[in-house]
Amino acid sequence: MTSKGERDTWADVDWDAESATFDDEPDHGLRDPAVREAWSARLRGWLPRAPSDVLDLGCGTGSLSLLASEQRHRVTGVDLSPRMVDRARAKLAGRDAVFLVGDAAAPPVGEQRFDVVLVRHVLWALPDPERALRNWRGLLRPGGRLVLIEGLWGTVSPVGISADRLTALLTPLMRDVRMERLSDEALLWGREVEDERFAVVAVV
Repeated sequence: MTSKGERDTWADVDWDAESATFDDEPDHGLRDPAVREAWSARLRGWLPRAPSDVLDLGCGTGSLSLLASEQRHRVTGVDLSPRMVDRARAKLAGRDAVFLVGDAAAPPVGEQRFDVVLVRHVLWALPDPERALRNWRGLLRPGGRLVLIEGLWGTVSPVGISADRLTALLTPLMRDVRMERLSDEALLWGREVEDERFAVVAVV
């Protein structure tokens, strides 16, 4: 479990300032065609085949939103950083996508409901992950799914959330919970990694 101090450090990051270089990380900008295709292939397995409404929380500059849009999904992205949202809007200009500035834990989407809530590397840093998961479940239509990409980053003093903890939090909320380990998929990260990285797909 992440300590309050670690979450506070994450919360103190100036994400508007970080937006200028955010896409420099291979798994953020997806500029390498091989890394991009690796993420695209994963999304094809996690998202419905038919065009669906996808809510991308903590969307950053919109790289996963773009992949989902290319797969014919309708995307709504939410991020706390206005500059991240500006970059996402530019990246998906002309596509069936809307981007909003707001809190990923309680996104400003009103009564709208979605087929998929997609969240990458956000849950672990929230002050109340269990409450966020309940909120996200409430945003899903019947038969909808949560797609959560998380991990324990670092091997000496790791920060994040473990697959076991996330699965335990989801089990009372969702009908079906499936975990996929991603640590061995070097193409996703642009390099070999030794820490714990995974995705959980959970269906209402």
